[in-house]
Amino acid sequence: MDLLVYPTHSLPTAAQPVLVGLGLAVHFGVLSPWPALVGLFGSWVIHVAGLFTDNHELLRLHPKLPEHPELVHAVETGALRLATLRLAIVGCLALALATAPYLYRIGGAPVLAFGALGIVTSLSYNGGPWAYARRGQADPLFVVMFGVVGVVGTYFIQAAAVQGAPEPWRMLASLPLPVYLVGLPVGALVTAVLLVDDLRDHEFDRLKGWRTGAVLHGPGFNRVEISALLALAYLAPLGSWLLLDLGPWMLLPLASAPMAVGALRTLFTVRERARLIPLTPRMARVGLVYSALLGAALALAPR
Repeated sequence: MDLLVYPTHSLPTAAQPVLVGLGLAVHFGVLSPWPALVGLFGSWVIHVAGLFTDNHELLRLHPKLPEHPELVHAVETGALRLATLRLAIVGCLALALATAPYLYRIGGAPVLAFGALGIVTSLSYNGGPWAYARRGQADPLFVVMFGVVGVVGTYFIQAAAVQGAPEPWRMLASLPLPVYLVGLPVGALVTAVLLVDDLRDHEFDRLKGWRTGAVLHGPGFNRVEISALLALAYLAPLGSWLLLDLGPWMLLPLASAPMAVGALRTLFTVRERARLIPLTPRMARVGLVYSALLGAALALAPR
């Protein structure tokens, strides 16, 4: 059942901005892995809560739609109840909140702001009055959350642990410019995974009344948008080298380009939904390898 693999399936996605934040911390001399890992755990379970919320709303609003037939079957046979999903959501949020006192002692109020923003964004993907995925607004939010917020939060909690944060908001505002910018290609690659899912499920999304790019403009639009996001990701290292003065080590993520090219080839040659399903974890692996290489490049880059 998809429900049972969500925690492990989503962990690589949650880890990507953390890998970049760790590399930045090495580069600027504030590495403190334990707070970063606690923050990763908190963000991961928030992410899983959002996935459970998405499935809850799908089964509540469209109980017969066979987008995830194993979940529909589980509900019909009584093996899965909506109340169980709600309990899973609450459990994930409780685990996330359990990390708050420790992280708050290190980073103060900004930590609570990061957590609250993560919870609202995750649960509102397909839940509550906003439900931004239904409105086709997920793409820019994913770029910002995974490319900026996750990276900045990971770096900030380490800097606060090493340097102290008597004025945490002032510290947050004074972080080096690369902390806010170098993660953008990671946000682009995570968003590409989302768009692969939108492409694969666009017929179901049409039936649900969603307004994703693939529904409004057709599958070709998604393919072009994914290509543009990958182009951004693989041009960004050059910008980090030349514009942010981080040195030639920033070209290291380009080593993952063959993986990205292979995924793009599949994207443009495969049309059947069943054959597009493996492309989601494949594109996610591209992002994970890219993020690991970017983190290594930042750690190796001279100051």
